[in-house]
Amino acid sequence: MVDEGLPELTLPIEDRDHCLGVPGARYSLVEYGDYQCPHCAHVAPIVQELVRELEEDLCFAFRHFPQPAIHPRAAPAAEAAEAADEQGKFWLMHDRLFRSQNALSDGELRGLARALPLDMVTFERDLLSGAPARRVAEDVDSGTASGVAETPTFFVNGRMHAGSYEFLPLLKALREGAAP
Repeated sequence: MVDEGLPELTLPIEDRDHCLGVPGARYSLVEYGDYQCPHCAHVAPIVQELVRELEEDLCFAFRHFPQPAIHPRAAPAAEAAEAADEQGKFWLMHDRLFRSQNALSDGELRGLARALPLDMVTFERDLLSGAPARRVAEDVDSGTASGVAETPTFFVNGRMHAGSYEFLPLLKALREGAAP
C-alpha cells in the first residue's frame, strides 16, 4: 500500500545520478545517504541484495546527504566518492567508505583512493577543483527539496518510504508502488 501523503522525489533519476541498473526500469529506489551514518552502512548490503533480486527491473540511485553536525567526516567522504567517480570508480569507493566509516580522516580517504587504485594526482586535482563539493551540495539541495531530513531516506518509485529498511519490506514497497 502506497501512502499518498508522503513527499515525492522532486528530482527524478537522471544521467547525473550514480545508478545501479538502468534509469527507466520498472522499479526505482533512491537513497539519500551519509557515509558516517551507521544506519546507512546497515542498509548498504540490503540494497545490494535488492539489486541482485530485481536485476534489470530496478534502478537504484545513491545521492549524498551528509549531516556535518553529527557526522563531520561525511562530506569529505562524499567528495572523495565524487573524485573517485571521475575515474570511473564511484561504486568501489562507495562500498569501501561504508566499510571504513570509522576511519575517514583526510589521510585515510587518500589511502582508500590509493588502494582502489586511483591516479592520485588526478584524484587530488579533482578534489581541489571544488566540483565534488558542488555535486554533493546539489544532492543535499535536491534531498532538502524532497523533504529529506535524516539518513537513510529512501524514495520508492518516486515517493518517500516510511516503512522498514529491511529487505522484505523494501521489496514489497517497490513491487506495490510500481507504475501499472
